[in-house]
Amino acid sequence: MDRIEALETALAHLTRAVEDLSEVVVRQEAEIATLVRRQRALIERQAERELDSGASIPLADQRPPHW
Repeated sequence: MDRIEALETALAHLTRAVEDLSEVVVRQEAEIATLVRRQRALIERQAERELDSGASIPLADQRPPHW
């Protein structure tokens, strides 16, 4: 294999690697967006529960019982 063929082969492998990594990043971006939406929904749900329970101090701001 001459030098140009070796360079073309290396370039083809690198191009494929970049495409594969790009696909991974796109999937991770979608997954992160889903997780962020779920986290926000859980935070809102917990805040509603705290308001419905009638607690004067939100649970997140209360001291643990052992203090």
